[in-house]
Amino acid sequence: MRVNSSSLSGSIANGSYSWTQGSLDSVSVTNQTVLGDGPVSSIYNKQMAYTLTYNETAKGWPSFYSFTPERMIGMNNHFYSFKGGKLYQHNSDTAFRNNFYGDQFTSSITGVVNESPSEVKKFKTFALEGNAPWDCTVLSDLESGYINKNWFSLKEGEYHAYIRRTADDNVFEARSAQGIGSSTSVDSSITTSILLTFNFNIGTMVSIGDKMYSVIAAVPTFVGIITATTGTTITINGTGAPATPTAGQFMMYIRNNIAESYGATGYYLRYTLTNSSTSFVELYGVSSNLFKSYP
Repeated sequence: MRVNSSSLSGSIANGSYSWTQGSLDSVSVTNQTVLGDGPVSSIYNKQMAYTLTYNETAKGWPSFYSFTPERMIGMNNHFYSFKGGKLYQHNSDTAFRNNFYGDQFTSSITGVVNESPSEVKKFKTFALEGNAPWDCTVLSDLESGYINKNWFSLKEGEYHAYIRRTADDNVFEARSAQGIGSSTSVDSSITTSILLTFNFNIGTMVSIGDKMYSVIAAVPTFVGIITATTGTTITINGTGAPATPTAGQFMMYIRNNIAESYGATGYYLRYTLTNSSTSFVELYGVSSNLFKSYP
């Protein structure tokens, strides 16, 4: 379909239909008939370019593509397009996958896992049926997480991995967030370090690398990273922290979110898979191991 300053025109070639923008700020197509196949109603913005495919069997426009050629044509069982005055052959076995006109793109797939939609669930793992792992980010109505493609393990023909929580995902309602108690004294005279003293034994309650917070006006405020513990004291590095704790404030901590990952919690799980490979990649299906959450 060709859009110019005064008209719409186009033709179908091997089931594909091309659309190119002209000089209008926007083009409104309302109750027009395209090759006798029924009415369409859309508004196209000049700043956006679309490539659509027409399916002759469905008599509709089922797909959008991200590449925007100047012209397209199907000929001798091959698909060709023009860009910048150059001729390109699509679907070539010798070309890089997802490379259009010299620009390399990333493949992405988004879906939702929504079994038992009225129950809060724990989503523990993710499995891919295919010939290669993908990077994966997940988002529920309560939490977020991700899986690096290098974390997947191939087991019985499927790629399996645990869902890790996002590194900066500080959820104070999670089990990885716990209270310690009120400090009896705070010594901030040590360079880059703050020494907090309590009137009880800390023991193994906290670990080096945990994030420390002081509760100010019922709001947890980050004060530093735990660097050492000895009996009744905790040493933190407060470099870059927005506040310095004072004696008598209630202290709490959050463990390393990745190390303490237990998956993602929520009613549903939205996932986005991305793959930047330039080689042949197939993906047949995805699945997640989940169970009902009992708080």
